Amino acid sequence: MKTSRVVLLSVVTALGLLQAGCSSMFTSGRNTVKSQWATFDETKAAFDEIEPGNTSKDDLACMGFHSYMNPNVRILTYLDIMNRFLPNNSVRPEDLPTPVRDCLAAQEKSQAYELETSDQRSKRYGNVFLDVFAFNRKTKETGWNFKALILLNNDKVVYKLWSGQPLVERYEQKKKQLGPLQELEGAVGSFVR
Repeated sequence: MKTSRVVLLSVVTALGLLQAGCSSMFTSGRNTVKSQWATFDETKAAFDEIEPGNTSKDDLACMGFHSYMNPNVRILTYLDIMNRFLPNNSVRPEDLPTPVRDCLAAQEKSQAYELETSDQRSKRYGNVFLDVFAFNRKTKETGWNFKALILLNNDKVVYKLWSGQPLVERYEQKKKQLGPLQELEGAVGSFVR
């Protein structure tokens, strides 16, 4: 009788310690697209320094917006520019801003730089037991992302455009009533076929 109490007390204590110390057992991750800027605000401030009509291709290199200086800047041809601005027949060339039309008309004398940079982190949270056995997985994702398109005509910036999210905060929850058995259901079904 006394032995069973000790075993029960040991199990309850172990489960309590496991639950209390399990928050560090959750998986976490980080996805960073490398650039010289560490934050959204730094990236946007550097982008804001670009002046269409004044900034040259060499100036862009000094500012970090060049594929040989920044690993996440792509060089686009006028055909790529055309695909970006004229994705289908419903967009007409006359609907585009004049500098964009001029770039398309200049063909080989024009190009564009496309920058994509981000820093996103994910962290799982909640009940470790339910998470590990896939009954209830909760994930929080935070960070930022920034995209820029810079058009050059005869090595001079003529147009710029940006988009992005200064603050990303997403929550995801996946519930499976059968936990790990639900994973087996798909495997068994494909095996039987």
